[in-house]
Amino acid sequence: MMAKYGIQEGDLYNFDETGFMMGMITASMVVTRADRRDKAESVQPGNREWATVIECINSGGWCIPPFVIVKGVYHLASWTTESGFPGNWVIKPTANGWTDNQTGLDWIKHFDKHTKNRTKGVYRMLIIDGHESHLSAEFDDYCKQNNIITVSMPAHSSHLLQPLDIALYSPLKRAYGDEINLFIRASINHITKSEFFIAFHQAHNKVFDEENIRSAFQGAGISPWDPDHVIKKLDVHLRTPTPLIANPSTPPPWQSQTPSNPQQTVSQSSFIKIEQLSKGAQAMAHSITILTDRLRTLEDANVALAKRRRAKRTRVQLGGALSIEESQVLP
Repeated sequence: MMAKYGIQEGDLYNFDETGFMMGMITASMVVTRADRRDKAESVQPGNREWATVIECINSGGWCIPPFVIVKGVYHLASWTTESGFPGNWVIKPTANGWTDNQTGLDWIKHFDKHTKNRTKGVYRMLIIDGHESHLSAEFDDYCKQNNIITVSMPAHSSHLLQPLDIALYSPLKRAYGDEINLFIRASINHITKSEFFIAFHQAHNKVFDEENIRSAFQGAGISPWDPDHVIKKLDVHLRTPTPLIANPSTPPPWQSQTPSNPQQTVSQSSFIKIEQLSKGAQAMAHSITILTDRLRTLEDANVALAKRRRAKRTRVQLGGALSIEESQVLP
């Protein structure tokens, strides 16, 4: 395919979408209120709101601006002022925060805008996963009219062949979870779009760098071209597990423990070593330092949160895809 169209090494792209449940830290951890005493019946609605992000990377180690899709009807002015997104990042509200055929068309125009002037040859090759919104007639027509060659991966092969899945999306989800965890530590337990934008922005910047992007294409055997790299992953080697050797259970001799509070210090006073007392004192001093730092973090976070909550929900535009810079110039 590359030889047929004369695709240059720097004209290889991979794009795909990935979803975020705004209040999810991991697959099994959900942000909810921490001050409940009774059994929680359901998670706060804002915490379960869905958002989709379309990312696209180039084999040269760079990415085009992300395309962020959230649930909503109107663009709000606060999205521009609070997200911290660069001017060329795009936000689009949809009925459910998912992609559709129109969103796919909006995105391919976004792709064309940010890659046309960087094309080394005549054609750009875009590796896709075969999602319905990537295969619409309008999407296909636009690609043909603008010298964009699409290549769909075989079903159930993205974990082996798609650079974004191989090296970027898992670290992105972990980095996003870390950012949400910072909000939790600051007692912000209801994740709205404002917090989502802030967390995603930080996570994206941590993960999408030149080294990781190049590694993603290399891991897929695409750039440099190395199909054997993928084939090797299909080899399965069975290993007989080593049997466990049971050790006789004997209780260990008592040892003094480093105290973590004054009560433990008193209870072990007749047995404890000076070394443990010293370590305990140091641990308590460290705890005080950590608590002081956390108090400062809480104060700063509450000031920022109060400012966001007081901001007016000014409507900018009804639907559609808008870059940050475009939304800034609208009346």
